[in-house]
Amino acid sequence: MEFIEYPDRDLMMFDLANALAGELNAALMTHDTASFAVPGGSTPGPVFDALCAAPLEWERITVLAGDERRVPADHERSNERMIRARLLTSKAAAANYVSIRPDGDKLPDISAHLPLSVLVVGMGEDMHTASLFPGSPDLEAALAPDAPDLMLVEASDGLEPRVTLSGRVLEEAMSTHVLIAGKEKREALERAQHSTRLEAPIRTVLANATVHWAP
Repeated sequence: MEFIEYPDRDLMMFDLANALAGELNAALMTHDTASFAVPGGSTPGPVFDALCAAPLEWERITVLAGDERRVPADHERSNERMIRARLLTSKAAAANYVSIRPDGDKLPDISAHLPLSVLVVGMGEDMHTASLFPGSPDLEAALAPDAPDLMLVEASDGLEPRVTLSGRVLEEAMSTHVLIAGKEKREALERAQHSTRLEAPIRTVLANATVHWAP
């Protein structure tokens, strides 16, 4: 794990956007296409605001959410809605978005986009990442070496059920960035380094990740 500490969040968002643009460009230099998995929520929005204007061959980049609530795509809690509004605009509007939202209980096939070229995830204070929640009855199956690419899981917060990339898919990403901010998240990261993957699902990606943190 590489840990980068920034003096403020604005600088962190700008630097991460530049790093992601560089990695996506490098992936396109050696492959016909690149796949880019991103988190939802409010934290990565400023990264997307900067990244969407990057002069990349976006038409060769596939974007997908690392997890999604099982709500309509235009719902206010939909990760897809935020990603379309903040990332898939400006130059990045040319990117190909692949929804991980299930059709009923049938999950889409994303195997053509794996392994992920670049992955960005967040982490909760409970040390979850994507929709891999400690204490979830689905967690052990989602972290199994033979887990499917996508998993339907229950949320530990009592809200909408989710669909998430499995631990195996997260772990196999070619490049991984963890984006966190605030004292509580840093303390959670420190706890995670001394916990099991079932206790701290973020451990799934930490070994090969670059962690970006600002106060």
